Amino acid sequence: MPVTERTTPPFRADHVGSLLRPATLRAAREARAAGRIDAAELAAVEDQAVLDAIAMQEEVGLKSASDGEFRRTTWHMDFIYQLGGIHQTSGKIPISFRNATEAIDFETAAIAVTEPVHLPQPIFADAFTFLREHVAAGVTPKLTIPSPSMVHYRGGTAAIDRSVYPEIEGFWADLVGAYRAEVAALGELGCHYLQFDDTSLAYLNDPAQREFMAAQGGDPLHQHETYIGHLNEVIADRPAGMAVTTHLCRGNFRSSWAAEGGYDFVAEVLFSELAVDGFFLEYDDERSGGFEPLRFVPPGKTVVLGLVTTKSGALEEPAAVRARVLEAAKYVPLEQLCLSPQCGFSSTIEGNVLSYEEEVAKLQLIVGVAHDLWGEA
Repeated sequence: MPVTERTTPPFRADHVGSLLRPATLRAAREARAAGRIDAAELAAVEDQAVLDAIAMQEEVGLKSASDGEFRRTTWHMDFIYQLGGIHQTSGKIPISFRNATEAIDFETAAIAVTEPVHLPQPIFADAFTFLREHVAAGVTPKLTIPSPSMVHYRGGTAAIDRSVYPEIEGFWADLVGAYRAEVAALGELGCHYLQFDDTSLAYLNDPAQREFMAAQGGDPLHQHETYIGHLNEVIADRPAGMAVTTHLCRGNFRSSWAAEGGYDFVAEVLFSELAVDGFFLEYDDERSGGFEPLRFVPPGKTVVLGLVTTKSGALEEPAAVRARVLEAAKYVPLEQLCLSPQCGFSSTIEGNVLSYEEEVAKLQLIVGVAHDLWGEA
């Protein structure tokens, strides 16, 4: 049942952003940390790894390409630490991940807001420029950055120095200003596909995460509304021709997750009020709930269904993926749907538990199913 082919992001066959780090890249990072190579040598390895990743994405038939987040250690903190006024502390934030067989304890560095938040210089500008200069004609370079809500979610009001921001509104005003400057700078660099990754909006569907938010000094019942409002402020004046999406997931570390629950708690406000062009939604297993919340998606918005898991190498059956897309189409028209993996393949440098060949096979599967459903070449 062919439907209109999409010429602007998000595409019928798309992916979230991060890719498995090659062994050569991980070895070079370790060598750099140990002082065995210099920054230029590491950059050369990164450049080649990104070129190989671009070629792979083009070969499988994707219309967008990321740099795999190869120049980062994590999907979010490499960005957040470059915001002026935000610093890493010696404290740790414990996060409990789990998978089908075990629990994994993970610690991320705590942050502190000790000065007015600002943007000293555009973040990831060089990385995006390299990507833009090396994608083939007809392929859209895609950049992913953490949503501003992630800056708050990592530490809450407790991480903000009250001598700098006696009222939380001042913090949000400056953070939004820094992000607006970033969006404008990326537009000047030719970024036409920008994605805000936001685990908080998925986490808050989990009652345990709402309790965590309350302990951080936030409002567990309305925090998602605050986050959505501020992201709307960030993208209100985005450059003409820039498509903006957001990606929601419940944690992705070494094939494990941190939260559970369908989208019901946030769905109505999320879909009806967040002014993005598309939503990348995790839907690879029962942790994500059913498709019923998609009934709130208004005309003109696109939902990218994350039906192919990145948490294992087992390859889904094309017919089963196709059937789930059609099931979702009972709640939002097929014309407004696209297909992707449920999350990145390597949200952190460690990566998920699957091989490069399995990663490629999953992307090929997505392209194939998209062609069958929408006629996407």
